[in-house]
Amino acid sequence: MTQSKNGFPLLLTERLKLREPVMDDCSDFHALHQFPEVTRFSNWPDAPGRAQSERSMKWMRDAYAKGKGCAWIMEDRISGRVLGAVRFNNIDKHWKGAEIGYEMHPSVWGKGLMTEAVKAVLRCGFEHFSLNRVEAWTLPGNSASQRVLEKAGFRYEGTLCQKAWFKNAFHDFRMFGCLAGHLSILPKIADPKFGRDDE
Repeated sequence: MTQSKNGFPLLLTERLKLREPVMDDCSDFHALHQFPEVTRFSNWPDAPGRAQSERSMKWMRDAYAKGKGCAWIMEDRISGRVLGAVRFNNIDKHWKGAEIGYEMHPSVWGKGLMTEAVKAVLRCGFEHFSLNRVEAWTLPGNSASQRVLEKAGFRYEGTLCQKAWFKNAFHDFRMFGCLAGHLSILPKIADPKFGRDDE
């Protein structure tokens, strides 16, 4: 396995480059969250302010080095356009588990790109971070995100009623999990690999 100079796992798929975040990504990240359809089924506030986007980007930039998680910026491999982000919001090294989250620009929804990214991140989690379990949640009604998870190998495990409070309401979490043992049955993608930043 090859890695970037600081050890960060750069992931390449058929159509995407998943790379280390930098603060210069903040403008694209902030613009992404101004779309109501992006924040609708998330705990992000509607149209978050620039300061919140900067705090989130700083966390994403530092998460890997601090061992608290790992975040990737998704780019189109040909154009270099920033399409979104995907991350392990936390990594529990003792329990060998993590939670995954993601968002993508609405202009490229429906093309299978998020599924492609999640598959690559899952493989990285199991093979590079030695995780045994990755979990995710969706809010009721978010069928698009549910399809992404199921196509990537996650299984629906049940609903946690009124699990969280945000946007002035309690929300049920539909929980999904994927185990390392599922890796062998995950559909192959275009040889996701760990690469160098200069590739």
